[in-house]
Amino acid sequence: MSAPTAKDVKALRDLTGAGMLDCRNALVETDGDIDKAIEVLRAKGEASAAKRAGAETTEGAIQSYIHANNKIGAIVEVDCQTDFVARNDKFVEFARDVALHVAAANPIAISEQDVPEEDRSREERIAVEQAAERPENVRERIVKGKLDKWLDEVVLLRQKHVNEDKHDGQTIEELRAALSAETRENVVIRRFSRFSVGA
Repeated sequence: MSAPTAKDVKALRDLTGAGMLDCRNALVETDGDIDKAIEVLRAKGEASAAKRAGAETTEGAIQSYIHANNKIGAIVEVDCQTDFVARNDKFVEFARDVALHVAAANPIAISEQDVPEEDRSREERIAVEQAAERPENVRERIVKGKLDKWLDEVVLLRQKHVNEDKHDGQTIEELRAALSAETRENVVIRRFSRFSVGA
């Protein structure tokens, strides 16, 4: 293929937010196929986001959400590496979306590692009791399946965002990883609190 035109490079940049040189290289690599170039850029962005996962996050934003009935609310802290990203509209919107989600979905932990051991043990005991009458060779799979389903319901990063229309059924972790790839910074949901009247 001949070198990609400036118009093609700009179109790809507008679609992905990637740098001009990255867009040009992706178009060269995929013989000008925009869809494949987007996949290449996503893969590279997610790979470099994984490398950034350990980077220190000392900046960020605190956002809140109060439901219209004034009876449920949430506050979250989402951190990143630079003040520049912390003030970015997409970063702030993500933090707000997480606060809205926390108010609606009521997770008990940010990640699987943060789930209280007593809660996990209780759910595992229940799953073992429910699988007791099933054939022995499938019990372990049943227990693991039930535990996984429960973790999907209570772990923030594993939950699908409650606004499925806006976020196409993506999980909070998928949204976080996409923002990290786009901003080229480590993005961390540090903590959250949910409040409900009378609870």
